[in-house]
Amino acid sequence: MHTYTPRGVCSRQIDVEVSGDTVQNVQFVGGCDGNLKAISKLVAGMKVDEVAALLEGNTCGRRSTSCADQLVHALREAQAAE
Repeated sequence: MHTYTPRGVCSRQIDVEVSGDTVQNVQFVGGCDGNLKAISKLVAGMKVDEVAALLEGNTCGRRSTSCADQLVHALREAQAAE
């Protein structure tokens, strides 16, 4: 499990598990609980590049990022550390 500290969003931590290029598990700490649980379920089993294509650059309100965008950063970092 890789722990990532997101920047500029409500969630305080993203824990991700990546096996090769596939997302195994995602857990958010803080943020919009229901929405982030749903995102975690939806991306499980997807390829990191597929998640990135869908979520990278997603914004939240006036912010230049979002929890979904930060998830992509977390997945890329976990993949590089593997």
